[in-house]
Amino acid sequence: MDPAAAPRPARPLDALLDLLLPGRCAGCGSDGGQLCTRCRAALETAPGHPVRPDPPPPGLPPVYAATEYAGPVRGLLLAHKERGALRLADPLGRALATAVHAAAADGLTGRAPIPLLLVPVPSARRAVRARGHDPVHRLARVAARELRRAGVPGRAAAVLRPVRPVADQAGLGAADRRRNLAGALAVRPGAAAGLRHRQVVLVDDLVTTGATLAEAARALGAVGAQVPVAATVAATARRTGGTGRPDRNRTDRTRTDRNHPDRNRTGHARRDHARPR
Repeated sequence: MDPAAAPRPARPLDALLDLLLPGRCAGCGSDGGQLCTRCRAALETAPGHPVRPDPPPPGLPPVYAATEYAGPVRGLLLAHKERGALRLADPLGRALATAVHAAAADGLTGRAPIPLLLVPVPSARRAVRARGHDPVHRLARVAARELRRAGVPGRAAAVLRPVRPVADQAGLGAADRRRNLAGALAVRPGAAAGLRHRQVVLVDDLVTTGATLAEAARALGAVGAQVPVAATVAATARRTGGTGRPDRNRTDRTRTDRNHPDRNRTGHARRDHARPR
């Protein structure tokens, strides 16, 4: 495994402040700790459901999300990813497990009961160094643990790695995004053997256009791995739901929200070489 891309503990000072100064809820801003009772309940009751970016990129497997990227969930994902709020990994990881369970129940129907392998979409090395940890790998490990507790065998494995930088996705159309991401990911040397006899589930914290999940599926397919499904904590509004009807708020422009996680994956606005979604 590439040491620069391996998951690491968050910076000690951030972790200490997270423990000693919980402050306001990262989801809604209310007093009472980093995750209030109401926001916790919203995550814990989020059902996994199928989502589909509109338009879907070629090669995108069926995607399941626990909830919408809106309201408290947006704040919680940002706090965990960008501010090192590590205690949020457990509730967010449990939400991801819900999406994985739904994906496996629907997308793996009729397949042999072999262990799941949760493969997180990797962050750029620069982003991992800046944050002190790999947020999606952390969530994947929590999700795998929760699935095992529920009797579903499986584990998380960071088998993908970035092999080249990509341009900022903001303002790019669907075709330009696909070209931008083409060939950006690959399976780590020696990791292909670990994909055998496993049901691979791609996991991420967020899906918007689906371009990164499609590229990750391509990279896994290049070494012979099948990726029948993918799962995320949240999905943006630019998608179709389980009914296949387009979201009425859909636009053909990519999100340019200043606070969107993909806008600042390394702490440098619009100059990030990390993955867009």
